Amino acid sequence: MANVVVIGGGLGGLPTAYELRHYLPKEHTVTLISDKAEFTFIPGLIRVALNLNSLDHIQLNLSQLTQRHGIKWVLGKVTALNPNTQQITVEDGQKIYYDYLAIAVGSSLAFDEIPGLGPHGGYTQSVCTPEHALEAKSAWLEFLENPGDLVVGAMPGAGCFAPAYEFVLMADQELRRHGIRDKVNISYITPEPYIGHTGVRGLTHAQELSEGLMAERGIKTIVNAQIVDIQADKILLADGSQFPFKYSMILPSHGGVKFLREAHGLTNEKGFIPVLPSQKHPDYPSIYALGTCVDLKQPEKTLLPIGLPKSGQMTEAMGVAVAHNIAVELGAIDAPLTQPTLEALCFAEYGNTGIAYIAAPVLPNPDTGKRRFAYAVRGRWVNWVKAAFEEYFLLKMRTGLGMPWFEKLGLRVLFGLSMLQSIPLKDKHQLGSST
Repeated sequence: MANVVVIGGGLGGLPTAYELRHYLPKEHTVTLISDKAEFTFIPGLIRVALNLNSLDHIQLNLSQLTQRHGIKWVLGKVTALNPNTQQITVEDGQKIYYDYLAIAVGSSLAFDEIPGLGPHGGYTQSVCTPEHALEAKSAWLEFLENPGDLVVGAMPGAGCFAPAYEFVLMADQELRRHGIRDKVNISYITPEPYIGHTGVRGLTHAQELSEGLMAERGIKTIVNAQIVDIQADKILLADGSQFPFKYSMILPSHGGVKFLREAHGLTNEKGFIPVLPSQKHPDYPSIYALGTCVDLKQPEKTLLPIGLPKSGQMTEAMGVAVAHNIAVELGAIDAPLTQPTLEALCFAEYGNTGIAYIAAPVLPNPDTGKRRFAYAVRGRWVNWVKAAFEEYFLLKMRTGLGMPWFEKLGLRVLFGLSMLQSIPLKDKHQLGSST
């Protein structure tokens, strides 16, 4: 019987493994490979970095989860993938063969593209990994004791800007709560063409709401900003301007993971995996991919390069499509192939308020350049919904649910979003299907 392997135990990989286990009969094995012993709810890392939550609050033990839900678990870093022999090599030398593979490894962080960037040998903080969040928290607590200038932002090529917005506005709120906001000059530096762009142009009200919030909080904003060098106490831009800082959190750009880049013919030049609408690789029919490791091109031309956001919700929908289509390929279900719509909803916590960004879909229609709808709304309720969703998502991971029917129904009823759509039978030959 088939061994279906998922690489990556995060927001994409673990729900995909659950969906596969749900679809496939027990004679098929679902194997999850992860280089981390814990599942981490990554959006919660900003609160960890600002000492608002403990890391334990957003982590679950993968060994316990996989054992409980009938998934074989391998702890280790993948060092090589041979798509021709369908063999995976793990760092301890273990060889794992697969019949189908779902890649959900995320991306690498390009701290080396700018001198002085990042917590590893650099001068800025990050909220991209649990280790980074803990280091950022330690530096933040020192900063509260001895405050100075605060600079938050992103380097050119970054894709998801919401964490930077959340960090700068939540930091502002914390400084006010500690009674030291008047001692701190805050700057937000971004390659975006305008505040509130977030990598997706054309969201109604996004610019005015975001700019208004920055102005209310007294945060200086610099757009079309290209960071070229970071020194111990200042950030330098390509136009010669300098920004002193005592604390800085800068989001890096992303690239492909090393073992993917080294697998001949698997990725593009940046290391991202091309996929068909079914999430299948165009040249390797046993390989599917989902999440930030997937090649999704930014359709907009901007002064500086910016990536396209790949939200957790988009990743979940990709994972559901991957699991469904593998189950169709294996004959476990009799149904049309499916594809993610890439309609997205992002709840961003901004201190005592929040903004919800909705794009249906994120990628506009290539012929018309339009979406079904795209807008932003502001309110304290956004923070409540985000907190509730975090608890709900962790509950799903404990109970072995991927994206259940009632979640899809709720998104459709409350926000008009559909996560998946069937691929017409006549198009199957274009999608690498063997059915």
